[in-house]
Amino acid sequence: MGATIDSPAPLDIKTPGSWRRLAPMPTARQEVAVAVLAARVFVIGGLGAGAEPTATVEAYDPATDTWDTRAPLPAPTHHAATAVVDGRLFVIGGYTGGPVSWSPLGTVYEYDAARNSWATRAALRAPRGALAAAALRGRIHAVGGSADGVTGTHEVYDAAADRWAEAPPLPTPRDHLAAVAFQGRLWALGGRRSFTGAQYATVEIYDPATDSWATGPPLPVGRGGLAATALADRVFVFGGEAPLRIFNATEMYEVAGHRWIGKDPLPTPRHGIGAAVVDGRIYVPGGATRPGFARTDVNEVYTP
Repeated sequence: MGATIDSPAPLDIKTPGSWRRLAPMPTARQEVAVAVLAARVFVIGGLGAGAEPTATVEAYDPATDTWDTRAPLPAPTHHAATAVVDGRLFVIGGYTGGPVSWSPLGTVYEYDAARNSWATRAALRAPRGALAAAALRGRIHAVGGSADGVTGTHEVYDAAADRWAEAPPLPTPRDHLAAVAFQGRLWALGGRRSFTGAQYATVEIYDPATDSWATGPPLPVGRGGLAATALADRVFVFGGEAPLRIFNATEMYEVAGHRWIGKDPLPTPRHGIGAAVVDGRIYVPGGATRPGFARTDVNEVYTP
């Protein structure tokens, strides 16, 4: 049976925005970590040819529509999380191994742009992959993921002290989720229990002021492998997968109306992606075009 491209539509369509295809990634990859540093979009690690893990790091310059290769990760890594705090880029956790057997990682790497090199930092207390991370109030929050099974583990990293601390766990344990810092809180969106198990529309919001979680506005359709980012007073969600289904959805959370709004769909439906903002535009590179393994070099930009 072939995969179904799913365009969830229980939403109002308003001011749809526009998509444009850009210079493709030099190395097709999925399950990548994506971040912005110095106005460049970094695509880090992932699964490459033969669904094997890669240490490849490539950076995209939106000003010139070109890519350059950076120093590789110290070890091949896929399904990692990434976040930037105080101008410092960190890659967190993930898996090693593939395509048959994956082992969770606790490794944390920091990229030095001036030297084009990586350094190892304090490891996660709980090794895991398919987790999500976001920088909030000068700390990095790493949530969810899986090792022997899905987890709600929530750890907070102090980059100045190079130290992790435990925080209240995610109420709904899940992996392949997305996380974004928005209006002073951490949003954990979507995810799943397993590839063939429950696919979550769940959104849970952590407030550091109260050190507690609350339930947020659920996604229109549950799925894992999605990407999310915040831009001004909006949260955007892109793509994702469920068993035998792949999503081209672009959805925006409207704060004033307390609702999700459908936008122009992702031209190339994908999962295993990340999203990053540079100068008011959202870049969505890489990923897979079918459920499971189907890496792509596609690089597309959304202008709201």
